[in-house]
Amino acid sequence: MNLNKSFVLGNVTRDPEVRSLPSGQQVTSFGLATNRFYTSGAGEKKQEVEFHNIVCFGKLADISSRYLNKGSLVLIEGRIKTRNWVNSQGIKQYRTEIIAESMQLGPKGAGSPNASRTSNYGKSFSRPEPEQPNNPTAGGDEIPVIEENYPLPQAELTSNSPKETPFEGDAADEIDVRDIPF
Repeated sequence: MNLNKSFVLGNVTRDPEVRSLPSGQQVTSFGLATNRFYTSGAGEKKQEVEFHNIVCFGKLADISSRYLNKGSLVLIEGRIKTRNWVNSQGIKQYRTEIIAESMQLGPKGAGSPNASRTSNYGKSFSRPEPEQPNNPTAGGDEIPVIEENYPLPQAELTSNSPKETPFEGDAADEIDVRDIPF
């Protein structure tokens, strides 16, 4: 069994170029930059940038031409393909591309210098954060981190019996904890 799958998350390096095939199907191509941060053997922090050529067909081409521009954050899932051709000087050239099979747009205006153009993201292409007062991430509050060895309150440490929560309504008839065999 063989597998050709690529996932890249990065910033668009140039506005998508829109073309049409002889069949009338729309095609877009654009560049994507991904970053890798690491620490060298000498202990200094380094950054490595990799550039990818992305090609979208059909509906993805339409979406990318409308909503992506230079600097936009996007996640591309696709397959790797290498094309070759002979240029006008008779030299054989190669180009490795990622043919997009699915795309997820980043947050509105993320990494984009032109936020007004990226403010038209449709709900079907991105997942906006729900605006609820009890959502811990909605107001910029940090999510608390509870570690494995988190100390329990003193009242729970002194209690020898497990705390039982009474169920009401249909839940009381469904499961009895003593019936569970483990």
